[in-house]
Amino acid sequence: MPKTLPIAAFLTAPGALLDVRSPAEHEQGRIPGAVSFPLFSNEERAQVGTCYKQQGRDDAVELGLSIAGPKLASFVAQAKVLATDRTVRVHCWRGGMRSGSMAWLLETAGFQVALLDQGYKGFRHWVHAALMEPKPIVTLGGMTGTGKTLILQALREQGEQILDLEQLASHRGSSYGNLGLPPQPSTEQFENLIAMEWQTLHVDRPIWVEAESRMIGSCRVPDTLFQQMVAAPVLQVERSRQERINLLLDGYGAVEPEALIAATIRLKKRLGGERTQQTIDFIREGNLAAAIDMVLDYYDKTYLYDLKRRQVCVESIDARGLKEAEMVKTLVQRSRQLSDAQKMIDRPQNTINAA
Repeated sequence: MPKTLPIAAFLTAPGALLDVRSPAEHEQGRIPGAVSFPLFSNEERAQVGTCYKQQGRDDAVELGLSIAGPKLASFVAQAKVLATDRTVRVHCWRGGMRSGSMAWLLETAGFQVALLDQGYKGFRHWVHAALMEPKPIVTLGGMTGTGKTLILQALREQGEQILDLEQLASHRGSSYGNLGLPPQPSTEQFENLIAMEWQTLHVDRPIWVEAESRMIGSCRVPDTLFQQMVAAPVLQVERSRQERINLLLDGYGAVEPEALIAATIRLKKRLGGERTQQTIDFIREGNLAAAIDMVLDYYDKTYLYDLKRRQVCVESIDARGLKEAEMVKTLVQRSRQLSDAQKMIDRPQNTINAA
């Protein structure tokens, strides 16, 4: 009999992870690392569901068997390619008939099979619970072009805990933020990716998160995490305007002009018609530095408005002329001081008196 595992054990168990839900279900949201291994296509799943509603369970089961039956040999062949050690983990939506049927087939074919208790639905409950866990965040702030992503990478290289939301969202958080990047995940998948990262981060050390709006492109930051982010202290990186323009040139200089123009047009209501046209003209002339300078004022105002609404401690860190690696020592030192100060605030009063 296949063994059924709770989510924590299932995630760390060995074996290829096979998602036997339909391709559309898999695309909407999945356990990170799962391979789409559908028992039914999207159309076939719809047929079985309709049959269940109109004719009942028994007829739906018979229809499902007639659809899946001719595919059995191909399922085994595909699984052998994906799991050369003959060890697999299998799940469907609720841990019911689809995953049970596939588990029976693969076990009959000589595979070691583990099933996910309560299926993907149970995993989603786990995601929501994981994202509710409070952890010590330090927000890395700074206006557009201050190199926050590069600084986060430097912090990671020095062993600091990082939650890179823009990397998980495949978006840099502006109208230009998707240029040159893969398509964004669904918000559901974004939550899944965050939860998998969040549960690996320790509560006894600061977690660096870039200052973000609630929306990163089309991905929405989970409410429970966002509330922690806006309540966290901000270490704000300050660079000169020219340094910021140069960093943005490094990031966007190779992007096709038409893609930059399309992103600029999306800002027309905020930039105004005249400024939008001037920016587009600069892009067409190949003067990208001037185009960047035109839009920075808008992004600066937006950032400062968002920062003011947070009503938290904001400390500026002068980064003018410094490389990312040089920033790390100052940032880490200050984050430790903030963490120690917060621990003193959180200590019970009787402990303070005893000291």
